[in-house]
Amino acid sequence: MDPNLLYWKSQGQSLFSRIQIWVNLLDPTHLLSSDAEIQEAHSLLGDGENLNIKDGQALALSLSSVHADSGAVLPLVFRPAALLPISAPLVVASFLPHSTVKPALFWQFLLQSYSAGFNYANRNSSSEQHQSKTPSLKQLLLIAGAVSYATCAGALPQIVVNRLGVRSAPIQTFFRSILPIPLSAALAAFNVLIVRSEESETGIQVFDSNGNPVGLSKAAGEKAVRETALSRAALFGTTAAVPNLLVLLLKRTRLFQKNSLLAAPLRHISVAFVLGLMIPVSFSLFPQLGTIRKENVEEQLQVAVDGRQLYYHRGL
Repeated sequence: MDPNLLYWKSQGQSLFSRIQIWVNLLDPTHLLSSDAEIQEAHSLLGDGENLNIKDGQALALSLSSVHADSGAVLPLVFRPAALLPISAPLVVASFLPHSTVKPALFWQFLLQSYSAGFNYANRNSSSEQHQSKTPSLKQLLLIAGAVSYATCAGALPQIVVNRLGVRSAPIQTFFRSILPIPLSAALAAFNVLIVRSEESETGIQVFDSNGNPVGLSKAAGEKAVRETALSRAALFGTTAAVPNLLVLLLKRTRLFQKNSLLAAPLRHISVAFVLGLMIPVSFSLFPQLGTIRKENVEEQLQVAVDGRQLYYHRGL
């Protein structure tokens, strides 16, 4: 088992401890380290016996920049610490009340494309260790299909308002402030489910309590993808809900009735703020090293272990 996973097993089993860890790992200064520095930090962990090394910076750098299955350095733009600075402007722009359909499609395309890339780069790749590292044709088609569908669906509220010429204020409020909340959550989960669907089909590596690999489990793959999809739905659903509901409430106050221009900057700032708060929380909703009961995995794996549960890398 990779030393990164051993650390999550020993330190990341409670929600509060996971949030503390992720707040540290999401430090944007980790993005300034070179690949050589990251590989050196990862090598310091050795076989997992030196997880309590004094240099906590090396441990944080490894956890935030190295893929737990392959041991390879993650692409810079798809590291966890890059999620907020890159996705925040995309999320803010995608929530804008655009005057035409084209800008809505453009920003949705950028957001969904980046989300698909992030989901793919941080997937569980344990079943691919002896295969080509480049995505297969099937995987590329799945990613392209997920991005295309999510782009059109994400721009649907703007398409309806624009094409139907909606002028009613309550209806516009519904399509621009209420509908994006469940839609954002659903599309975020959909993106994960499609991009990482191969994990459910081929299975992912599961480990016994001693960290020894047991085999590939489709049941564990389904559980890992489902948990990640739920966490991503919580991230983008909450990011859409809080700012929109906050603005709707404040619009009823005298201050905002006299200064209607305050609503737009407040919405933009609150979207970025809530997104920043929700990223470590959503990453922490489920353990990075998940568990699955022995009776829930395939029969050939049940006979190979003595413990009551198996462990798997959830991905991100």
